[in-house]
Amino acid sequence: MTDRPYDSAPGDDVVDVLTRQHRQFLDLVDEIQAAGRPEVRRDLADVLTAELMRHAVAEEMHVYPAVRDHLPDGEAAVEHDTREHQELEEQLKALEGLDAADAQFLEVVGRLEATLRDHVRDEEGEQFPLLRARVPRERMLEMAEQVRRAEQLAPTRPHPAAPHSELFHKLVGPGVGFVDRLRDRLAHRDV
Repeated sequence: MTDRPYDSAPGDDVVDVLTRQHRQFLDLVDEIQAAGRPEVRRDLADVLTAELMRHAVAEEMHVYPAVRDHLPDGEAAVEHDTREHQELEEQLKALEGLDAADAQFLEVVGRLEATLRDHVRDEEGEQFPLLRARVPRERMLEMAEQVRRAEQLAPTRPHPAAPHSELFHKLVGPGVGFVDRLRDRLAHRDV
């Protein structure tokens, strides 16, 4: 998607950036469900997939380490969030293989929406307020910039068999992201 209306503004901390992206994802789900034409559903699903994959990888690289370090039960929270990322990735992979005209397409979108809403509720309702309370503002601003940079190189397609680890994303992720963006261009997928 070349026009990203949900991009962050100067002075946004990592919570601002991620919360704005959550709104984008939920709006895209609504648009997919409301779209009457299968080709529009497919295009919107491709945008959702690319943006959600970028977001998840950036979170795993730069936000989850802070959650682990600064939140009570941070390790358990990260494990829970990582499981939800895995579910989302599996659901996105299922969407990728379905014809958007198939009734099953919207069923998978519905399951994806439920997982996404639960994930957003956990992060925005519990984790983000604690991060803001426990992590210095300067570090929150640094994480926002790290997230923005990571999203530039992150994969745009689901790879559910890949590990959900900071090290994997830093070492292998940019190469996977490059291949995904090349595949996107060859498929004329404007994400």
